[in-house]
Amino acid sequence: MEDINFYAILLAAIVPIIIGFVWYNPKFFGIAWMHEAEMTEAKLKRGNLLLIFILTLIFSFFIAMIVMFLSVHQSGAVSLIGGDPSAEGVLPSFQAFMADYGSKFRTFKHGALHGVLAGIMFASPIIAINGMFERKSWKYIFINAGYWTLTLAVMGAIICGWV
Repeated sequence: MEDINFYAILLAAIVPIIIGFVWYNPKFFGIAWMHEAEMTEAKLKRGNLLLIFILTLIFSFFIAMIVMFLSVHQSGAVSLIGGDPSAEGVLPSFQAFMADYGSKFRTFKHGALHGVLAGIMFASPIIAINGMFERKSWKYIFINAGYWTLTLAVMGAIICGWV
């Protein structure tokens, strides 16, 4: 766990775009979402699509970094010593801890669990609070909360499981 797996982070950063392509497709939740969001084809055509996708990728990279800290418990131990396990002054107790627990709970299943928890207990409440104040329907809230819960689960699985 001494190094961040940037390949896993980058792959996880693409996940929101891929899942969003399916989730918000008219054959899945796209039509219901458009209706509940009061979105029209004309509104969808406005805006700079390239900029939207670039910013989505950047923001998704930020999310992936946080998901790493949520799902990879060893990153917390590394942060306790200042982030550099090879630095001078790192106590042998840290090395012993990492020898015992350095690869524990590093599975796709464990990462998916933490992603689901983040979706249900962090992303969904934010979406619900915004939706209520924006006077959106619960259908709109559940569509978006479901998207983020699934997306975070897949991101967590990739990040935590790709050792």
